[in-house]
Amino acid sequence: MTRGDAPVVWLIAGTRPEAIKMAPVVQEMRRSGRLDPVLVATGQHPELVDQVLAAFSLTPDLRLTLNRVEGGQPELFSQLVTGLDALAAQRPPAAVLVQGDTTSTVAGALVAFWRKIPVVHLEAGLRSFDLRSPFPEELNRRLVTQTASLHLAPTPAAARNLRTESIDDSVLLVTGNTVVDAISRVTDRGVSFADSAVSEVVESATRGECRLVLVTAHRRESWGDPLTRILSAVDTLLARHPDVRVLLPVHPNPAVQEAVLKTLAGHPRVVLTPALPYEQTAAAIAASSLVLSDSGGIQEEAPTFKVPVLVLRDTTERMEAVNAGCAMLVGTDAELIVDTASRLLADPAQRAAMSTRANPFGDGRAAERTEQAVAWLLGLTAEAPEPFVPEQAEVVQ
Repeated sequence: MTRGDAPVVWLIAGTRPEAIKMAPVVQEMRRSGRLDPVLVATGQHPELVDQVLAAFSLTPDLRLTLNRVEGGQPELFSQLVTGLDALAAQRPPAAVLVQGDTTSTVAGALVAFWRKIPVVHLEAGLRSFDLRSPFPEELNRRLVTQTASLHLAPTPAAARNLRTESIDDSVLLVTGNTVVDAISRVTDRGVSFADSAVSEVVESATRGECRLVLVTAHRRESWGDPLTRILSAVDTLLARHPDVRVLLPVHPNPAVQEAVLKTLAGHPRVVLTPALPYEQTAAAIAASSLVLSDSGGIQEEAPTFKVPVLVLRDTTERMEAVNAGCAMLVGTDAELIVDTASRLLADPAQRAAMSTRANPFGDGRAAERTEQAVAWLLGLTAEAPEPFVPEQAEVVQ
């Protein structure tokens, strides 16, 4: 389908990370003019998606409204599939671009596949090799691989995973990760914080009056005892280091909110806040001495600011940062988290060694390569783009 002369391409976003990583691609497609990007918001996390898109002066072109009652995966998936299919029946696009591994991603890919619309998988090839972690994302990303006509891997390691699964090089391109494009595009702006407590702690850290530790923990597999251990470790870390302050954006899930408030509410050196607008998140990462996170996105974003990351998971599909020395995998063991964080905070040389690594996830041109790759898939250009090659060779091959 085309609107005017340009083929229409759907870019599907249902969650905050999807919106972050799709935004630069929308901008690049609009800049080039040979593709007509239609940004489809699925309604999975509508407020967070709108908040992120606003940082890029974007709004959805199409929007689903979900009627979630009990909040489970079957309810969400069924509504996404029927909603997206109804939209596709009205105006089928020439291609559908999905990102990552969310429920919105797999629903969008399946709807397109059923309607024989080419699926382009952005951030393809990530694998933890454990279906239980991250759950259900590891299964989602493997399912999307089976539907895709074009696989856009963020790194050479992700591409190797796909080749192992018999994905041919003719439909595989290493683009870099568009999150590096996204974080770069919002970093140079002046940031205004709506929350004075967040503003104060970021500015204090920037002036060197304290050391800021940014903490994010929300993944489904962290709920319950693992999250309790993580929060206990944060509390212990604060007691051990009087100059450390913590900024913790609290995920809206009730299970996460209850655990965070129980352990850290009222602590004089902890700032709890709702999810921050993207440009504020970038400023907070840049001001931090250390990041503790179970988020995939922050593992990719923090190296741009030369900030070490402790990954609060037992496995990660983003081993590039660990292999390159930008991150360390510590899981949810409270003692290990505290000991590792304390060692980094006490040893400027070790922290500096982690901070001097090049970002293995991208060079800020992933959106450009993505636009070129989709144009190639649709026959608008004769050649696929040149792949992304990290500046620093990976430690583990």
